[in-house]
Amino acid sequence: MIDLAVYNTEGQEVDTLKVDESALGGSVRYPLLKQAIVMYHANRHVGTASTKGRSTVAGSDRKLFRQKGTGNARVGNRRTGKRVGGGVTFAKDPKDFNQRMPKKQRKLARDSAILAKLLGNNVVVVDKLNFERPKTKDFVGILNNLKIERSCLVTISAKDTNLYKSAKNIPKVAVMPVNELNAGEICSYRKMLFTKESFLSVLNRDQQQK
Repeated sequence: MIDLAVYNTEGQEVDTLKVDESALGGSVRYPLLKQAIVMYHANRHVGTASTKGRSTVAGSDRKLFRQKGTGNARVGNRRTGKRVGGGVTFAKDPKDFNQRMPKKQRKLARDSAILAKLLGNNVVVVDKLNFERPKTKDFVGILNNLKIERSCLVTISAKDTNLYKSAKNIPKVAVMPVNELNAGEICSYRKMLFTKESFLSVLNRDQQQK
């Protein structure tokens, strides 16, 4: 069991949660976690690079002049990669880098990522995050009260426009609903900040699926 403190926005401890490692898979599955991270980065790879080769450049196929007897260096047609305006020698074509994983594997990788953060003391739980209006200064103050000085992924139970707008101008801080969590996003940040409701929903959902 892991004892996890719950803080208020002032940085004061107000509650404690007991987390059973078995609710998050029992142990960190590093090979599966690596596979999920590789997939995450591959799916972010935009494979739209494209250049024209000699077969796609406009121009005649006719040899510019005969092979011998002119005193000039031998040449082919005007579309060769050696001439100005010719095609690229090793032309790039659009490529799809997308990878896929089964849903159960993605879930296990996500749980392993959260468990790794827990074991590394990189998970902070706050009782609630309520903003009546967008205010970046107030959100920065909450992060300072919770002693979060590095990159942080803020996880909430449902989309909150005021919270999104309060955090979007803070470097290396992102806000994500709990149902969109994935191993790649989790491992891209040093700290995770959960609301109590969102953290309990992760544990309860996993237990219900079992």
